[in-house]
Amino acid sequence: MKKNFYITTTLPYVNADPHIGHALEFVRADVVARFKKLQGYDVFFNTGTDEHGQKLFDAALSENITPQDYVDRNVLLFKNILPSLGVSKDVHFIRTSDDKHILAAQELWRRVKSNGYIYKKKYRARYCVGCELEKTDSELIEGRCPNHSNMELQLIDEENYFFKFSAFQDKLLKFYDNMPGFVLPETRYREIRSFVQSGLRDFSVSRLKEKMPWGIPVPDDKDHIMYVWFDALTNYISTLGWPMNIENFNKYWVNGTPTQYCGQDNLRQQSAIWQAILMSADLPTSHQIVVNGFVTGVGGIKMSKTMGNTVNPLDLIRHYGTDAFRYYVLRHIHPLDGSPITAQLFDEAYNANLANGLGNTVSRLLALTSRNMDHVEINFVPVLPQEWFDAMNTFRFDLACNFVWGELSGLDRSISEIAPYEMIKTDRIGALKFLNDAINRLYSVGLMLKPLLPKTSEKILNAIRLNKKPQNLFERKESVKK
Repeated sequence: MKKNFYITTTLPYVNADPHIGHALEFVRADVVARFKKLQGYDVFFNTGTDEHGQKLFDAALSENITPQDYVDRNVLLFKNILPSLGVSKDVHFIRTSDDKHILAAQELWRRVKSNGYIYKKKYRARYCVGCELEKTDSELIEGRCPNHSNMELQLIDEENYFFKFSAFQDKLLKFYDNMPGFVLPETRYREIRSFVQSGLRDFSVSRLKEKMPWGIPVPDDKDHIMYVWFDALTNYISTLGWPMNIENFNKYWVNGTPTQYCGQDNLRQQSAIWQAILMSADLPTSHQIVVNGFVTGVGGIKMSKTMGNTVNPLDLIRHYGTDAFRYYVLRHIHPLDGSPITAQLFDEAYNANLANGLGNTVSRLLALTSRNMDHVEINFVPVLPQEWFDAMNTFRFDLACNFVWGELSGLDRSISEIAPYEMIKTDRIGALKFLNDAINRLYSVGLMLKPLLPKTSEKILNAIRLNKKPQNLFERKESVKK
């Protein structure tokens, strides 16, 4: 009987084109899904789009179109980028405007309220539309949100529903103590634990419909719509069909070690707020939260359109190809701390490690075997190295790639040292044995590349089966900026 596994990205807002951070998260989650399938798991892979809230309402108004028309148009940008990134075709794509999601969010609200964790009160607060979050004095720099310093804070003064977040301080701390690896990396685990330990404040989970109508209606109160974060977080279980499809929910959420990717700016929402909401509804918590580092530009500065240091993932994919993009974000951007990406860095890595390293080694070896051997004997059940498995199991795809390229370098070096092209003249049996062993080493490399660079993996494995040199796995390219 297959084991079950659940992996999800966060859901990006559809108010702008997909950026490098979105692409990176889609690729990493896809690698996890493919790796688990390689291990024999029954995998549920979720992604989608977050389509409610003030930010999207304002964007639609600025274009003089309805919010529904706005999100229907922009969601295609996110659906269409997935194939370009090599994301598995069986990924589940949830929209928070889907009927099944709306019904799930309303049922979650009813359960949380029924358990006494949602109440109503008047309040005043400053609100950042960019973050879709309330802001305290300690979070502001010169009266502005540090992540959206170009936006004025809104003042909210109304009666809303509140989530009793303060009731979960001890429960969350006990949960973290019992799940020391719940948040990766360790620095983010310590950060969220410190945040919870410092004290939790109840927060608003509704907005007045007359002021901001674009959201899911609050059950039994026509004057309020749900706060976007309460709505959006529900996607992780609504995508499974909860609350109607309990069998699917039990299979993948209860028994599928649900694992969530998120960015640093989503740490509180995913690892504290969402877990408290689940607890308040008597539902099982997530199994693990993996936090991506920020992708930076030149000089380690966080990417932003304002700084002019963004890199369009589609530009890189069109020029270098899908697997080349996957290679860079998996190996050269640290999976937990973040790293820079520029056109120059990408170009250097492509030519050194793909066009030269991988491409040359594969072509060199298969040219030798196809010229000197009628067929090769493949061990079709190779034992993949534990070091590679360990890296993949801990989301260290950079280390997994380093291991693969280390194997390639060793293989290329052994070809040069043994020189089978010379050896075959005097010791044909010994040369053919070396070549057959080398092909099996390359076959293992092809298998290790399956979750990482799936198209390239298939080309290598097919070339080995056919004992035929592949045509230009990675052609040399001029820089995308030239």
